Parts: sequence; structure tokens; C-alpha cells
Amino acid sequence: MKIHIDGKYYDERTAKVSVFDHGLLYGDGIFEGIRAYNGRVFKLKEHIDRLFYSAKAILLKVPLSHAAMMKAVVDTCRANKIRDGYIRLMVTRGVGTLGLNPNRCKKPSVIIIADKIQLYPPSYYKKGLTIITVPTVRNLHSALNPAIKSLNYLNNILAKIEATNGGCEEAVMLNAEGYVSECTGDNIFIVKGKQLLTPPLSAGTLYGITREVVMDLAREAGLTIGEPNLTRYDLFNADECFLTGTGAELIPVVKIDGRPIGTGRPGRTTKRLVEQYHALTNRSGEPIYD
Repeated sequence: MKIHIDGKYYDERTAKVSVFDHGLLYGDGIFEGIRAYNGRVFKLKEHIDRLFYSAKAILLKVPLSHAAMMKAVVDTCRANKIRDGYIRLMVTRGVGTLGLNPNRCKKPSVIIIADKIQLYPPSYYKKGLTIITVPTVRNLHSALNPAIKSLNYLNNILAKIEATNGGCEEAVMLNAEGYVSECTGDNIFIVKGKQLLTPPLSAGTLYGITREVVMDLAREAGLTIGEPNLTRYDLFNADECFLTGTGAELIPVVKIDGRPIGTGRPGRTTKRLVEQYHALTNRSGEPIYD
């Protein structure tokens, strides 16, 4: 595997960052998870847009232009002969002192890893996930805004630990007001009649790239899209439920907190959206190979 670090490629064994990098010391940095399908990087521009938005929010100057960052991602995929895979793009604050002051970091670092990924076993896509609600609440907008994809993911990790301890792969996180926000690594949707509903961004929901793609596909399929505040009651009484994310893609949920969702099996609308999503990913994206 060839790993891109600040414009150079290193083997997996020799790829290193300094112990004084503030990304390691304090989680001071940002990231994007991106997918490649059929020799194309899916929604690359949108991911790089979001990376730059996160950088602006934390006053981090990205050392590459938008176009140069897109090229670096594609080049790293090509160097690793990726046709179908996962790209982890990170920008850290860079090497600094042991103090918090980010101004002591002279130069941000760009790290790109392109490899394979399998977030969930194939059986879960066929039979659906069982998930639970966990006690850890989503970060407040007034604290660490969930819209920022920062390297400090401890909020999500704590919720993931609670999910694992509860015997589940994923979990629902509520916000401080008790409304549904999202899962530990995925956005959440429910189907109610001809409506597709998902929590609003104001509930602490990440502006998910896959979330937006699925909403567009649902409109094309004739569904009405809504973004109301949702409670656990709304989830329990949904006709269908599914999660979306770059790594997860689109995966059905069949039970939440012990309550079967709908028939207790992946629903018709969910299956149709999965088919639409796969058709889209196989034909669109930034070409890796000329």
C-alpha cells in the first residue's frame, strides 16, 4: 500500500507522523471518508467541498487548492490500483508544541490512505440491522459543531462502545433535547407511507454526502422528503428504517430497542433505493484511470 503524506508516497511500514502533530496530540484536524466504485471516485467534489468547509470552521489553512486536493486523491487511488475501495483523507494542524496553541503549528499535513473496506458483513445488508438507543448524546452545536468532521471522534466512539456492549453494530444517538440526531457513523432515515423522513441538520445531524444522494433518489422515485424533529416513538412506528453513510452505503434496520420496524424485514422502499444507489455509484464519479 502506498500512503500519501504531504506530497510523497510511503509504504505502509514506513508511513509515519510526528508525535508532536496536533492531530495526534489533540485531535486537531479534519477528515473525509470517500468511496471509489468501478474505477471512479464517487462524489469527490462534494467531499472536498465539505473538507474545506470544516477547515474554515476551525481556522485551518489547507495547504493544497481544491483542484490539487482532488488530484491528490485520484493519484493515490491510481498508485494503489484502486477500482473499488475507500479513501481516508486527513488534514492535521501539523507539528507543534505540547501546548494547545495552534499558531505554534507551522505547516498542516495532508494524509491520504486508499484501501479496501467492508464496514458490515454482507448478511446485514440482506437481513437488516438491529440497533439500540445509547445514553451518550450528540455534541452540542455550541460546543463542537457536528457539521465539522474533526479528528476528535470521541463522542461517536463512546456511543459505539455502548452499542457494542449492547450487542449491536450501530446505535441511535439523541441530542440534548431528546430528539433523534444520527447514529454513531451513519445518518438515519425512516419511511412512513409515501414519506421519507430524516432528522434535520439542526438536530446535530452531519451533512452526509450519501444522505443527500439518497434524498435526491427518493424524490426521483416520487417520495415526499421531510426533515422534522424525530423522537424514538417515530422510529418505533415507522414502516421502514435504514441508515446511510459513505462506508455503510445504504443498509436496512429491522429492529430498534427491541421493537421490530414494520414487518421486521427490509422494506420495499429501502430495497428500491439500494438498487438506485448502486446503479448511480457504478456509473458516476471522477475517473481514476484515463
